[in-house]
Amino acid sequence: MFCIEEELKKLPNKPGVYIMRDKDNDIIYVGKAISLKNRVRQYFRKNNKTKRIENMVALVDHFEYIVTDNESEALILECNLIKKNMPKFNVLLKDDKTYPYIKVTVKEDFPRVFTTRKVLNDGARYFGPYANTGAANEMLDFIRTRYQIRQCKVFKSRTRPCLNYQIKKCSAPCSGKISKEEYREEINQIIGLLEGKTAKVIKQLEEEINQAAEKLEFEKAAQLRDKKFAIERITEEKQKVSNLSENNIDVIGLARSPFHICLELFLIRNSKMVERHHYFLDDLQDETDKEILSSFLKQHYMNEIVFPNKIMIKEEIEDKELLQEWLSQMAERKVEIKTPQKGEKLRLVEMAENNAQITLTNKEKEKYQAVKELQEILHLKKVPRKIEGYDISNLSGQFIVASMCVLQDGEVKKYLSRNFKIKTVLGQDDPRCMNEVISRRLKHSIGKTDEAFGDLPDVIFVDGGITQIHAAKQAVAELKLKLPIYGMVKDDKHSTRALINENREEIPLSEELMKLITYFQDCIHDKAISYHRKLRDKEMTKSELDIIEGIGETRKNALFKRFGSVAKIKEASVEEIAEVSGINLELAEKIKSSL
Repeated sequence: MFCIEEELKKLPNKPGVYIMRDKDNDIIYVGKAISLKNRVRQYFRKNNKTKRIENMVALVDHFEYIVTDNESEALILECNLIKKNMPKFNVLLKDDKTYPYIKVTVKEDFPRVFTTRKVLNDGARYFGPYANTGAANEMLDFIRTRYQIRQCKVFKSRTRPCLNYQIKKCSAPCSGKISKEEYREEINQIIGLLEGKTAKVIKQLEEEINQAAEKLEFEKAAQLRDKKFAIERITEEKQKVSNLSENNIDVIGLARSPFHICLELFLIRNSKMVERHHYFLDDLQDETDKEILSSFLKQHYMNEIVFPNKIMIKEEIEDKELLQEWLSQMAERKVEIKTPQKGEKLRLVEMAENNAQITLTNKEKEKYQAVKELQEILHLKKVPRKIEGYDISNLSGQFIVASMCVLQDGEVKKYLSRNFKIKTVLGQDDPRCMNEVISRRLKHSIGKTDEAFGDLPDVIFVDGGITQIHAAKQAVAELKLKLPIYGMVKDDKHSTRALINENREEIPLSEELMKLITYFQDCIHDKAISYHRKLRDKEMTKSELDIIEGIGETRKNALFKRFGSVAKIKEASVEEIAEVSGINLELAEKIKSSL
């Protein structure tokens, strides 16, 4: 048995990574340390810890560690483990998306240009990421309109060019209509555009226009002129960062609200802001800006292939030197992390922070107004940041299940939803089922913060009328809790009609709030129905193999794939059964005797 106190005594005074696990052996936290002995011990001392770390330590059943030669190796290992396992209590970019890139297949004789979300080590050039697909597609459309590059996925020589050539969308390299050198020149101009080097491209186009005019190739000169004008227009739309001496930097700004944290990232290339991204973090209000910035730098740049020369942030972080070393190794050149104190660079960081605050305000405005309105119309003492909703689903009293969904800070958090099998109710009795499921759920959070369910809700919504409300109130009262409970009732067309209280009084809702409650109720209902169908379908497809110990879904599927049916398995010999992948002779004998 793992004894934390005894294992703490065995910790080495060396750098490395520590891994905290819960009773189910799931990784809940990963960290690095210069000294494993000193760092891991701090978690289990009675010192000042953030609420999030206190909750994590309460769930630690055992820990393990990996010793490294130095702190730099520990940092890389920590990043890899966090990326792979996504531990619950690490700072995670939960809302981070896979942003699109523009890819140029420069290794090919006649390269393609297209958008992709997969970045591979294949020798191609990648540009981005773009904050939204629309921005990437807009740039790609511009390139395809102004440059006649091929669009076919597989390049094959042809005697006759395709339709794209006829409509002047392709220069038909497949039919020898353009040389490799001429095509490569087009690709080089495209790369210049994507790198933001528009001045160089425009100058080159002006030279080509003059050369074409001297040769009396007026049609070619006009095409080049149109291309030049188009590039000048798209260049004007990019924001110019005036008087900036640095031309390859990332600027990070951070903003907070009671609900979220927003990180805004500006990408500045050749003194122009070419792209901006934003990321949202939840439940980190007790973390310092320094800790959040440090974690963000590790996670964001772990997945990057293009690195800036400098990264500008407002706070001086503790592991700055280590992170600079790590970033420089990945970029294969020097990358610095700077904390500007004055001048143009400080102005840029403040600009990023202001934009982060605007982004955060816009994101939360409608949602905050909705929960604030709920507080007012329900006469609650505080803003209902966490609302839990419940629904029951069954078919004539069979396969009775319940679902729970969470509306947190005005957003339905699907990863917090849960399913329940009803255990104590036989037959169709929705109120008793509601009583059971709410009682079971609340017990998980009384006097503690359960990893699976979190804190107690501020409000409970039940799908149904007065009987479900009374059943839920009874469950809450039996646990000596005080939680407001309301019912979500539907009309004859099975659409959400209103919220009601225990006195059957309908509560008037604004149009926006009605939309939110309707969506919430639909999410709860759909989850309950889906779980009910899953159990029902599983029962219908149950076979004699399911009762044999050692036979799970993988082995069952392998047996059906080999023999086709239970009847055929019965006819097979022990040796034939043992030939199936994952089944040894001992298990084959057990299968044969059981069938």
